[in-house]
Amino acid sequence: MILAIDIGNTNIVLGCIQDEKQLFSARIASDRNKTADQYALDIDGILALHGVEPKSIEGGILSSVVPYLQTVIPAAIRLLCGFDLMIVGPGIRTGLNIRMDNPASVGSDLIVAAVAARAKYPTPIAIVDMGTATTLSLVVNDNEYVGGMIIPGLWTSMNALSAHAAQLPYIDLTGPAKLIGTNTIDCMRSGAINGTAAMLDGLIDRLEAELEKPVTAIITGGLSELIAPSCLHAFHLEPDILIDGLKILYEKNLAQ
Repeated sequence: MILAIDIGNTNIVLGCIQDEKQLFSARIASDRNKTADQYALDIDGILALHGVEPKSIEGGILSSVVPYLQTVIPAAIRLLCGFDLMIVGPGIRTGLNIRMDNPASVGSDLIVAAVAARAKYPTPIAIVDMGTATTLSLVVNDNEYVGGMIIPGLWTSMNALSAHAAQLPYIDLTGPAKLIGTNTIDCMRSGAINGTAAMLDGLIDRLEAELEKPVTAIITGGLSELIAPSCLHAFHLEPDILIDGLKILYEKNLAQ
């Protein structure tokens, strides 16, 4: 059994995989104020909730975009499970040709998602990850990671809007998002959900025009299940793509 952990700016995603089967995935808040001891207790509680004994876990792998937590979480796992996590970073084998100006600067979560997407879908692939930022990554020619886009995340944008517009409240996005709102909250919800869906559709249209071929579109992240149904393009919903990618990378690098 292995433990896969992805540390994002908002959430930490954890998953356990045994015999090619994902046993569970869970999310806890990314908190830069917590210590390794506190995270060990949090992770122990999640494992207990799913009936997993920490000492039954043989190894694990971690990707992170939060430098501080990249040292805290491994320390927590060392306390809890007694082993060191494999870290996704420079030097790890991915099977990707990263054609960026500075390959080392690419977020490890983007690489992990690209690895999983390439294993499952034909290229060219556009992977949209909806988190604190909305990112779009593009993989072409079977294994070439050629770049993408970074867009303000949906919650980031909505919180900024409510904070800077005196008459616009903080709202819940989970209600119905009819296209034409008839009150302030419905108008905000429509703009957020339908506007984001239209943006993603438009980006896929532009990518297909530039590449002159169809693109396999994938969507993941905390808000993906809310946005995907409003898109006109057929996005493949992959909520656990990071867990899948971490598993692939762990197995690819285990013998090193």
